[in-house]
Amino acid sequence: MATEHDYFGVVGDYWSEMIEYADQRVEVVLETEDDDVPIPALDAAAALVSELEFADDEVRNAFVGQLDSGSSPAVKFLTVLLDPESEVAEEVEEAIGRDSGDRQIDALRSMTLVRVDLRPELFGDGEAFAEFEYALAPDETDERLIATIDVGRDVVDARFEG
Repeated sequence: MATEHDYFGVVGDYWSEMIEYADQRVEVVLETEDDDVPIPALDAAAALVSELEFADDEVRNAFVGQLDSGSSPAVKFLTVLLDPESEVAEEVEEAIGRDSGDRQIDALRSMTLVRVDLRPELFGDGEAFAEFEYALAPDETDERLIATIDVGRDVVDARFEG
């Protein structure tokens, strides 16, 4: 039996919408394994969409917190993208729209949030409720920095895909 929700409508296995905020167009996708998703989980997913700008800021702050660790996904992502010898170095530099004096922070703050995947069936603390995919110069590069958050918006996993 399919679940009907005020925001998502009839929940099937896939829902997608482009959300615009802060000069970004973000693809938001709701993926479910089961048509019978609990309403509180869908409500939490809808709340996350309505507060996307705040959640995005929290995830970016978590990436900034990773800069102290040389082996963190954020540092690996930045090492690859900020390489001045890279084929796309000029495009990456153009994508960094800030100049605070800290190039890594500026790069993290200039990333584009490309996609958010919502997984309402993973509704518990510590579970992969939503995945945020970031890129710097997304049309020019394939590298992605991805964070998975739980329903409380705590980062439970981060990874670099290149």
